[in-house]
Amino acid sequence: MNIKLVARNLGFILLIEAGCMVPSLLIALFHHEGDAPALALAILITAAVGLPLRLFARPQITNLRAREGFVIVGLAWVLMSVFGALPFVFSGFIPNFVDAYFEAVSGFTTTGSTVVTDFERMPMGIAFWRSFTHWIGGMGVLVLMLALLPKLGGRTSYLVKAESPGPSLSKVAPRMTDSAKILYVIYTILSLLMFVVLLLCGLNPFDAAIHTFGTAGTGGFSNYGQSISAFHSPAVEIVISFFMLLFGTNLALYYALFNGRWRDFFKSEELRWYLSINAVAVLLIALMILPEYQWDVGTSLRMALFNVATVSSTTGFANADYTLWPVAARAVLLVLMFCGSCTGSTAGGIKTMRIALMMKQSKREITRTYSPRRINVVRFEGRGVDEQMLHQISIFVFLYVLMMLIGGLLISLEGLYDLETNFTAALTCISNVGPGFGAVGPAGNFAAYGPFAKIVMTMLMLAGRLELFPILVIFHRGVWRRA
Repeated sequence: MNIKLVARNLGFILLIEAGCMVPSLLIALFHHEGDAPALALAILITAAVGLPLRLFARPQITNLRAREGFVIVGLAWVLMSVFGALPFVFSGFIPNFVDAYFEAVSGFTTTGSTVVTDFERMPMGIAFWRSFTHWIGGMGVLVLMLALLPKLGGRTSYLVKAESPGPSLSKVAPRMTDSAKILYVIYTILSLLMFVVLLLCGLNPFDAAIHTFGTAGTGGFSNYGQSISAFHSPAVEIVISFFMLLFGTNLALYYALFNGRWRDFFKSEELRWYLSINAVAVLLIALMILPEYQWDVGTSLRMALFNVATVSSTTGFANADYTLWPVAARAVLLVLMFCGSCTGSTAGGIKTMRIALMMKQSKREITRTYSPRRINVVRFEGRGVDEQMLHQISIFVFLYVLMMLIGGLLISLEGLYDLETNFTAALTCISNVGPGFGAVGPAGNFAAYGPFAKIVMTMLMLAGRLELFPILVIFHRGVWRRA
């Protein structure tokens, strides 16, 4: 393990994080709500730790290997959340560090689970930083680092592979650094477009920015306790529903679209699976909740669309308490929590590509039982899928479910809530969805859980955002041995 190389890159990441806090400081200085000193102190401490690591960690070998790549990614997200929690603690808005760390992890991993109960007391600078963590974490800070630092030695694909969601890497250019820049440009353009549309819908600039960050990063933090329903605007709900589905799509497909390759966009098999799953879910839930909305078809469709979009994109905004809906409707949402959205998007979950390949692989195994000599290759996006990838996907799904079950069991040790609440809390954390069912549904929060349960949930959130392995790798002693 090249410790100095790891430390040098972690230092640069902390400097990026300190720079990302500056807009929140400027907002705090403008509104004079008393949170400016907390943000300024957090910036100074983060930079004071990051700068020496960047300047004085001088590795003799600068080539990045797989082990350094995965360790950098795993430790970067842990450290970012530690320093990202400082503004909450120093401002006194979330004085308990475990709670503040939970909120920061939930922000950076774009989960959206919260311990905040008094939204009206939240200063605007803190509210901006809390939601801006979604936008930073949506694309990933390591991808941002590559866009800003193109001369990193070695195979930079290790960094992006460890941080990017999905089993396959979304490269839109031969060089990974160029791909990082292009994807960030697309991400920024879509974010600005949504910001403008929300302004046209009547939101003020601050609210538009907060909810753009939450949608673009598929995170779901709002500065209102009632979330999106606080606006009482069907137009805002429809716009946010549309953009949640957009950001749940592989961003690399938009590059093909912008370059006039419409055929590549519409030929995407994963996109067709993603849209089909969501369309079926919307229709099913709309039919199930018709009695809840006095048989109003328009309202039922709008509520179904919003909640399917917010769950499948793992955003976590709320315009209704879906825990009060019929059991069958909640079961559909539970399935969507597992599925998530597309690879290469800002969303969480198992991902549509993996779900599709698991279904195709299952169909192949059923065929083999009655026709064992038949050669049946699993195909996706018009190409045969490598058997090693199918094996890796099977292992990933197994570990995903196993970690969710173990997490739910550990959370249940506190004896605070029922099984539905505890196990959906574990599921919503590892899938980066936000709200679950029961006491942690859209009308609830995670504040009542104790420190142990919150630490377990932060680990689940980090594991889910980083696709399990970068977090598991840093606990493997073999990784830390000198080569």
